[in-house]
Amino acid sequence: MPKEIFEVTRERFHLLDRNKYIVQGSWPKEAKVEVCLDSQKLPVKVEKLEIVSAMERFKDPDLMRGEQITMTIEMPDQLDEYRKLVIYAASEGKRTVWFSITAAELEKKRDKPQVYFEEEKVQQGMVRLRGWAIAKSPVTIRIYDENKEQLAADIQRTDRVDVDQLYDEIEHPEKTGFFTEVTGVSGKCLYVVFYAGDRKTVKVVPLRKLDILTKKADKYVKKGIRYWKSQGGAALAGKVVSKIRTVSTREIPYQKWITRHLPGKAELEKQRRTKFSYSPKISIVVPLYKTPEKYLRRLVESIQQQTYTNWELCLSDGSGDNSPIAGILKEISAKDKRIKVISHDCALQISENTNSAIEAATGDFIAFADHDDELTPHALFECVKALNEKPETLVIYSDEDKMSMDGHKFFQPHFKPDYNPDLLCTVNYICHLFVVSRKVVDKVGMLRKEFDGAQDYDFVFRCVEVVKDEEIYHVPKILYHWRCHEDSTAENPESKTYAFDAGRRAVQEHYNRIGVNAEVLDGEFLGLYRTKFVRDYDPLISIIIPNKDHIDDLKRCMDSIDRKSAYKNYEYVIVENNSTDPATFEYYKKLERENERAHVVYWDGVFNYSAINNYGASFAKGEYLLLLNNDTEIINPDCLEELLGYCMRSDVGAVGARLYYEDDTIQHAGVVIGFGGIAGHCFVMQPRGTTGYCHRIICAQDYSAVTAACMMVKRSAFEKVGGLSEDLAVAFNDIDFCMKLRKAGYLIVYNPYAELYHYESKSRGLEDTPEKVARFNREISIFEKKWPDILKNGDPYYNPNLTLKSQDFSLKRI
Repeated sequence: MPKEIFEVTRERFHLLDRNKYIVQGSWPKEAKVEVCLDSQKLPVKVEKLEIVSAMERFKDPDLMRGEQITMTIEMPDQLDEYRKLVIYAASEGKRTVWFSITAAELEKKRDKPQVYFEEEKVQQGMVRLRGWAIAKSPVTIRIYDENKEQLAADIQRTDRVDVDQLYDEIEHPEKTGFFTEVTGVSGKCLYVVFYAGDRKTVKVVPLRKLDILTKKADKYVKKGIRYWKSQGGAALAGKVVSKIRTVSTREIPYQKWITRHLPGKAELEKQRRTKFSYSPKISIVVPLYKTPEKYLRRLVESIQQQTYTNWELCLSDGSGDNSPIAGILKEISAKDKRIKVISHDCALQISENTNSAIEAATGDFIAFADHDDELTPHALFECVKALNEKPETLVIYSDEDKMSMDGHKFFQPHFKPDYNPDLLCTVNYICHLFVVSRKVVDKVGMLRKEFDGAQDYDFVFRCVEVVKDEEIYHVPKILYHWRCHEDSTAENPESKTYAFDAGRRAVQEHYNRIGVNAEVLDGEFLGLYRTKFVRDYDPLISIIIPNKDHIDDLKRCMDSIDRKSAYKNYEYVIVENNSTDPATFEYYKKLERENERAHVVYWDGVFNYSAINNYGASFAKGEYLLLLNNDTEIINPDCLEELLGYCMRSDVGAVGARLYYEDDTIQHAGVVIGFGGIAGHCFVMQPRGTTGYCHRIICAQDYSAVTAACMMVKRSAFEKVGGLSEDLAVAFNDIDFCMKLRKAGYLIVYNPYAELYHYESKSRGLEDTPEKVARFNREISIFEKKWPDILKNGDPYYNPNLTLKSQDFSLKRI
């Protein structure tokens, strides 16, 4: 198990008492505090931290271990004669360094404005800055170029209740928030200077360095796309994104990560001593074909090293007469009675060969492995542990990674979601390790030779079709190492193009069996598939667009649909809410005269996104509702059809789209509960053309939620769950709505083939007043109380090994 990490989340000087140094963070329970300035012990007061801001409470969930505490340390007046301050956590006779800082750094912080940047964006001659600054006297902000010449910058100052609460020693602070956009900038850097009386804090915003990084990113992305297209895609999965990470977001090397997360000797020994109340026999079936001896021996050794011992290994040698591995197999089976060898007089294809091993198996569960791969030593233990925790389980799969030919290097981990039927129809993400009850095998039959190359994909489909979703268990741990060589589809997808054709047919057959009228096409890369659903009719879609002034945005949004959309059976329900510009109302009259699809309805209440959309839905005539922001613009002509295709399925409640910012970076590609503490969009700011972790950006799949900036929902489902929750006026109402749909038994689908620009909330202001901040915190609290289980246990469509700190599916730093 990884060692628990306890870290500092904030440190600062008291604004009114320069001798009080305040440190907050997660602290190991029962540990004693020792604070030393060089060799001198300092007095310290420790209090449990009561975090009053919900945003702060959820800001950094990976650090929220142990106790949340505040330390107030009494510092001497002068620090120039000291070198370093160290805070120790003392427990069981040992001292561990919790935090340290040099005396010089401490002196720099003293008596100066305290500043935090929440957003620092540099792009194409524009700099956007957002954050807060506070001192014991009012703070003035000025911006200078690299030559120290002051720039004319419009700096908006805002009230920040959350900041005021953190610095409660200041009774009536001035506006502590700030926001500015500076255009036409050039040079190496900008200097942002925060003045408070005769004191100042200087922040340097680098320009050229970030421009170079952006150019490098573009270069790698373009190079990566060219290479993907030439190599079939899979060879470069995950590599382009890692090239463009900055130092602050660089992912942990997986080789280092996996060595820390595989169980050590003590844990393995503990597993060997564990007695389960249910101890089924697991038969590992492996088709062999002229397998190199060293790989065969390593496979067998990895199974013999299992900490769970009630297994049998069924090896079917399809090499034919004069098999080069016959002698090795005889030797191996003679030494271990749990190993069965099935020999054949003639060469067998993979399905027949695997079926021969299944026929020889006597286990309660069947596990599948390839002849040159390896299982981790705790693989079967984790499967049996799952069966004891959830006895109804009939199908198990785990996470996996790739392994070098010599077995010394591990790379390209695939950390998977829990059962995700639409992702499975896009790619065989289940793959290895796959374990299934013998009862299921008896029901669905063996592997089918007409799907050779994708026989496992076809078999997985047939298995999941006959079990309930809750009978499928995902073990979120690396239990399988997939060895890669030049003839493997893992490294050279074009070496087995027949396999990808068989995969497409496997998905098609799956739809045919479950009665879904669909056409399966090859996806953007080999091994990915795209589903187009076939409609019997064209239902009316009611496009509900809330609007307050901003008629240029509204016109662009509607024009894009009217001019581009191939689907024509739709109506507009424009929900006017509190516009003040007379030109807006003139435009509405003109719109209704000239566009027979458009209807304007008038909302008279205060702004409440949920209530406004519910109000609009009450006027809608369509069988399907499209909740759409006025600051969006469709890109592809089949956008509405793509959304409708998934939404017309009986098991789907809502469908979301792939949204881009104006600069062609990702704004939305699905939502994960837990990002930012509550929920956040996946792959935000990744350049258009990149495909994300394991190609997830371009894969149709199920998520816990999608954004209502563009969300299609079937009307019957909307009414079944009572529409959007009106106690969530601004924040998280779309996420809550999706959670209600999921609770009602519906899937939420992200479809990357519905693409739009989203110009991001131009119609609504910032959370820049005490009332807005209080409301925002209140709505976070409401969401937390309504959906505590997923916030506590994690999003089933994400993976607990991936971080919640960033939204790019990178490794968690533990």
